[in-house]
Formats: sequence, structure tokens, C-alpha cells
Amino acid sequence: MIIKEKLGKINNYEIRGRNIDWLEMYWYETRKRIQHKKTRSGKEITMKFLSESPEITQGDVLYQDEFIIIAAEILPCDCIIVKPETIFETASLCYEIGNKHLPLFFEDDSLLVPYEAPLFRLLTAQGYKVLREDRKLLQPLKTTVSPHGEQGGTSLFSKIMQLTIS
Repeated sequence: MIIKEKLGKINNYEIRGRNIDWLEMYWYETRKRIQHKKTRSGKEITMKFLSESPEITQGDVLYQDEFIIIAAEILPCDCIIVKPETIFETASLCYEIGNKHLPLFFEDDSLLVPYEAPLFRLLTAQGYKVLREDRKLLQPLKTTVSPHGEQGGTSLFSKIMQLTIS
């Protein structure tokens, strides 16, 4: 079966006796344009999103007919979780994590990063309250700024720091 587009969200569909066959995906697979996977029931799926990154999220419907709905389920993974207490802490954490070019996610006032032992040790050594848990990484933080201060000498970090001083 070839899937070329997302059809909507499972919450907006009337199930009406149809089976939901979940396509399990890890967070790092959600932006891949071409991939081959199997649903929970073993149905072979080929995804070909040729025009752009699909950015598949939890509950996206990828296929439907009168008998079945195939929807995406993002699997939990080992994560570093930090709940910053101030805007300064938030800026510092985002800078440290961004400087390592790691993906950053946001959920319930917490920052989440896929687990990496060196980052866990670094954040712990810097005094942050760091947790390690299995979580679904569902809400990536998206930035549209150019990195490392290429906008006239002021970086995003510098701008945030100015906000905390004011």
C-alpha cells in the first residue's frame, strides 16, 4: 500500500465499526519523506511524501476505507526532561541544547530531549533538575532564526538574555 498524503486526524473521523490499525513510529521517523513500515496488524506500508516533509503527528490518519483506518502512533522513547523555573533558565537550556544541534521538544512547561548520556551529565553538573523517563516526543520546538548571531551580531540567546535583564 502506498501512502502519499495525510488525510486528517483520528479525532475527526467517525469510526463506525472500522478497525484502527496503528502505524507505530519513532519521533525521528515522523519527518522522513520515503519509508517502508508495517502496521500493528502486519500490513505493509510505503510512504512517499514527495513534495515536502510529512511532519506526521500522533493520530494522523494515513489511510481509510470502509473496513479500516490506518493512523500514526508515536512511540515513547528514553528522554531527558527539564522543567525550567525562570526565563533565564529556559534561555540557557535552549542555548546549551541547541548548541549541540539536538532536537528539542516541549510539553507541560518542560523541555524534552532524546536521551544522550553526555548531555544528561552536563545538565546535572550545571545544577538543573533533570529527569530521565520514557515519553512520547510530540511537540517539537521549531525555530526560524539563523544560528550563531548572523543577524548583525546579536544572537537569539543574546536577545533572550536582554529580556531577562529588562
